[in-house]
Amino acid sequence: MRNGKIFWGVCAAAVIGLVFEAGMVAGEDMAPDKPRGVSVGTTSTLDVLENLDDCQDRELRVRLITFEPGGAVPLHSHEGRPGIATVIQGTLTEHVPGKGVFERHTGDRLIEDKNTVHWAENRTDSTVMVLATDLFKP
Repeated sequence: MRNGKIFWGVCAAAVIGLVFEAGMVAGEDMAPDKPRGVSVGTTSTLDVLENLDDCQDRELRVRLITFEPGGAVPLHSHEGRPGIATVIQGTLTEHVPGKGVFERHTGDRLIEDKNTVHWAENRTDSTVMVLATDLFKP
């Protein structure tokens, strides 16, 4: 009697394993053939070759930069380090010498070409987050 229960237990486990594996294989066949339920917003581009002498030894870098209230990055240039930054949360204040002060809100992009010189700060009481992508030489 005990051997019969073990036999059926082993059979049940084998069947469950086969069903699970079949489900995994079937799931692979259900991959969509085109995107669905996703959208892509407007595109920002930057001519890399126009902004760099060469791309030798460059790395594409993506960083999430978090500005706490009162946080700031100092004046800097993007010559030799072109990039695109997107404010993904909050309002960032960008200072561009000779051009003015600009509030950048969630969804706004900063195109940082070889002529960009600026600094930025968080003047709000909330955290600001920026997704920054650039080509840099480590």
